[in-house]
Amino acid sequence: MNQSNQIRKTALYCRLSQDDGIEGDSNSIQNQKAILQKFAEDHHFPSPCFYVDDGFSGGTFQRPAFQQMISDMENGEIGIIVTKDLSRLGRNQLHTGLYIEERFPMFGVRYIAINDNVDTDSSESNDLMPFKNLFNEWFIRDTSRKIRAVLKAKAERGERLGTRAPYGYRKDPDTKKLIVDEEAAAIVRRIFAMCAGGSGPSQIARILKKEQILTPTMYAYTKYGMTHTGLDTQRPYHWSGDTVADMLENEIYLGNTVNMKYSTKSYKDKRRVEHSREECLVFENTHPALVTQEVWDIVQRVRKNKRRRTNMDEQNKYSGLVFCADCGSNMVLHWTHTMSASYNHFTCRTYKKDGEACTGHYIRECVLDEVVLEDLRRVTAMAREHPEGFAAYIGSRQSTEIQREIRRQEKELAAMRKRKTEVDTIFKKLYEDSVLGCISTEQFQMLSGSYTEEQNQIAAGIPQKEMDIQRLRETVNGTDGFIDKAKRYTDITKLTPELLRLFIEKIVVHEKEVKWSKHAPQTVEIYYNGIGYVGSGQQDVEETMEAPEPLQTQETEEPRQAS
Repeated sequence: MNQSNQIRKTALYCRLSQDDGIEGDSNSIQNQKAILQKFAEDHHFPSPCFYVDDGFSGGTFQRPAFQQMISDMENGEIGIIVTKDLSRLGRNQLHTGLYIEERFPMFGVRYIAINDNVDTDSSESNDLMPFKNLFNEWFIRDTSRKIRAVLKAKAERGERLGTRAPYGYRKDPDTKKLIVDEEAAAIVRRIFAMCAGGSGPSQIARILKKEQILTPTMYAYTKYGMTHTGLDTQRPYHWSGDTVADMLENEIYLGNTVNMKYSTKSYKDKRRVEHSREECLVFENTHPALVTQEVWDIVQRVRKNKRRRTNMDEQNKYSGLVFCADCGSNMVLHWTHTMSASYNHFTCRTYKKDGEACTGHYIRECVLDEVVLEDLRRVTAMAREHPEGFAAYIGSRQSTEIQREIRRQEKELAAMRKRKTEVDTIFKKLYEDSVLGCISTEQFQMLSGSYTEEQNQIAAGIPQKEMDIQRLRETVNGTDGFIDKAKRYTDITKLTPELLRLFIEKIVVHEKEVKWSKHAPQTVEIYYNGIGYVGSGQQDVEETMEAPEPLQTQETEEPRQAS
């Protein structure tokens, strides 16, 4: 034994993962420690010290104890590293060989794998080491393949792949099915209600924190003794906007099980890849829902049109609903104070940023309130009093135009998916050429840069396009749902954020015929959820009931006026 090893400590490294469970107790941490301790004592190795990674795969070297051991080695503290066998060091052939043949010798470290008879101080014992490393990698590859097959089979049967019950649920001790945890479910319902009312995730998180509502991880810990990644017992009420946002987008609360939403690229690359909804396996009504479909739909619309905070104390009930007719941007709510009065008004966001890019489209909030309330009462009354004529009228206005738009957007979606496949193939070929040395790293980075940007754009564009198409399809089939809602709300006297999002998709404000004139006419178009724009008068519906076929001529009507 050389002198340097005598003055440095001996690292006894143990590792165990779930993949090793099939081998029984032979690989247990306790058994590994016993073998390593005896070996160190028998060979009189100096200052033996354990480094233990329990629950970490051999396919990755990002393990806390292993990284600490490497850090100590680089600081000159370790002279010998001992493991029970090569697989305890790692199951990645390339990286395991790199450590044994390059990194350890670079720092003068002797490596021993007891059961595999590997000792870097004895070259004769190392002849079979590359083959053993190859087998160890094959083992984790084979195990990964089997686990993926099992998970895929469970996913296709509609079984939940998660091991823990989501916040708001608990597992039935007998059937293991999800059942409602009423205490947490009340918080979930309240979160959805606040969002439906126009509150954003960060605002909701601040409210929950102020009211000292336990976070989901802290709740599971205090009520059920369960520990989660990210558990912070020092900040039990520290809700984050991300936590709330994840809940608002999780279909589990709608009673659905969504499987195969994420995957990893390979057993070596553990980064999660999110799949599009069409690639997921969705099973409806697999457990009790905590929110209704109606509330869910409102929340998703609110989330799509994420509200921006204003400097006003009063919350903008129209947040995400009011748009400029000319440039399409959101209308921004402002507070105005004069010598004689104070009031709120909307102006075009583009105009606010660049006065030459658009015009103001100025409209007072109180005027918009009158227009919207009057039109909402008019349209819901028509739907209640003449449901058959109303349905025929809406159908005649929307069917042809919307079907044409659906076909157009579906073609765009197909083109985006085709291009995604093409770019992925190009990127894969570039990567292979780089690995094989056909092109340099600099060439790879230069060639792949533009494709990476295009990949990101397509990845973001496909889900948005899918949502747009789904919304159009819901519009075609949304008349019955609108009539049902109209029958439930028979006495609308005040506009609230919840009511607006229940009925209204968007409000489009046109510029006044004479800009900034107080009395000039101004067009406001109101588009309703599921039915779109509904014209300007009850006469249309009454005529539809008597003679529905000529209704297409009504498309020339002018929208209602606001002054």
